[in-house]
Amino acid sequence: MSDHEYQFNVAMSCSGCSGAVTRALNKLEGVKSVDANLDTQLVNVKTANQLTYDTVLATIQKTGKKVNEGKTIA
Repeated sequence: MSDHEYQFNVAMSCSGCSGAVTRALNKLEGVKSVDANLDTQLVNVKTANQLTYDTVLATIQKTGKKVNEGKTIA
């Protein structure tokens, strides 16, 4: 099975915001990499096949950050 890649546009106003999103995602079993870019407001997540888009989205939302948009890249 291949990996999944997701991209989310997340409202982040400081490095603490991007850090909180990164920490929350890295706690998920199956997350292989997280790149939260404060300048572009984009969070790219690479996961193992069993980790769904909805699970990743819910984890970001639990940090209290607003997700403006999300999509599956691969």
